[in-house]
Amino acid sequence: MKSREGDSGRKGQVVIIGAGAAGMLAAGRAAEAGARVQLLEKMDQPGRKILISGKTRCNLTNTRTLSEFIAMYGPNGPFLHAAFHRFFRDDLLDILRRYGVETKAERGGRIFPVSDRAADVVGALRRYLDDGGVQLVTQRRVFSLAVRDGKIAGVTTDRGLTPAAAVIVAAGGATWPATGSAGDGYELAKAVGHRIEKLRPALVPLIVKEIPRAKSMQGVSLRNVRLTAFRCRPDEIDPATVPAHDVGRGLDRKKPRGPVIESRFGEMMITHFGIGGPVTLLISLAVVDALAQGPVSVAIDLKPALDYPQLHARLQRDLDAHGKRQFKGILEGLLPRKMIEPLGALTGIPLDKPAHQVTAAEREKLADVLKCLRFEVAGPLPMAAAIVTAGGVSLKEIDPRTMASRLVQGLYFCGEVLDIDADTGGFNLQAAFSTGYVAGEAAAAYVAAVEERPHGN
Repeated sequence: MKSREGDSGRKGQVVIIGAGAAGMLAAGRAAEAGARVQLLEKMDQPGRKILISGKTRCNLTNTRTLSEFIAMYGPNGPFLHAAFHRFFRDDLLDILRRYGVETKAERGGRIFPVSDRAADVVGALRRYLDDGGVQLVTQRRVFSLAVRDGKIAGVTTDRGLTPAAAVIVAAGGATWPATGSAGDGYELAKAVGHRIEKLRPALVPLIVKEIPRAKSMQGVSLRNVRLTAFRCRPDEIDPATVPAHDVGRGLDRKKPRGPVIESRFGEMMITHFGIGGPVTLLISLAVVDALAQGPVSVAIDLKPALDYPQLHARLQRDLDAHGKRQFKGILEGLLPRKMIEPLGALTGIPLDKPAHQVTAAEREKLADVLKCLRFEVAGPLPMAAAIVTAGGVSLKEIDPRTMASRLVQGLYFCGEVLDIDADTGGFNLQAAFSTGYVAGEAAAAYVAAVEERPHGN
């Protein structure tokens, strides 16, 4: 579809701000429902964030049940019930299949296009827009919403006022600004009276205070480890409180004990500034929120398959079997090479010490380092480095059945601009697609009703 100017003189049109996942679904559905639609995108092409999602493979959605989906969004999940009942995973996949994109399910229920190409998803959505006659205008930034007598009247761009009977704000969050998501939607909403819940980075790597230690292990990838966050300083962590199972949002588990915030098993990475990788991203929002209340530390269990007695027995066997080997040689059988010196230093045991001379107290310290490698969290990387924005337009001011503003008639919100976020796995994109579809459908119905009234009253 070629980007082109819309008929700015048509008052009965639906104008949509932002051509991301939510905006494209909103535009496609509004047009499908009979509305005249103009889709405004400030970047040079639509769907730029989709193109980089899932490492350019585009994790569209997930195979989990509806109730499991709702749980992935935390306390705000119930808001999505109505949207998901109207448009959910199978509906999304039907649209994509209609435009030539077949999908597949992978580990964790993640659903991707068979081609592993996010560009194919964007291409399908553009054909969806084309079929409905949506007028796509790129490189067009919206500066304000025009409101008269409590009703939307249009939007103001660098070309002046574009009249509209309904406006859908689908401008994204404040992460990945290079894709166009720079927080514009929050400013538009705030200017017409909407409350913006505090914005925080979610799914974001974490900076630690022990930078030299992290740097010494930079680039180490860890698999099958447990990462647990605590509301305390590192020396206050009690290893006995580390959960034996995952604890966090979207998990059907009891609340963690004591100072435990979240705990996840899986893969992570040590970086020059701290920690990253999948399990770090999963606990990051809970950590960010907890940091507002006080110190937060994390503990890495490098040997979660072994409890303390089992690990002690393993260490004793290794030391007895290789008594003439240096302590460094024992560590080589337990750790990635780049972790040997820094973790050896934490134990206080000289690396050249013969294994048969390692004392029971030293073995105890080694077990503690292996089961509870501690860091104190200084904070997250900046918002621009996060995958998702937490916070946004208050859901109390949005009708969950239509995504309509409760403050301004004819105004709708969808996608990441709303105070909705979830863990990785396709949940954030599904929320964007579903809320976009519902907003588009509702906006089209609203415009039709307005046009049927005498003199548009």
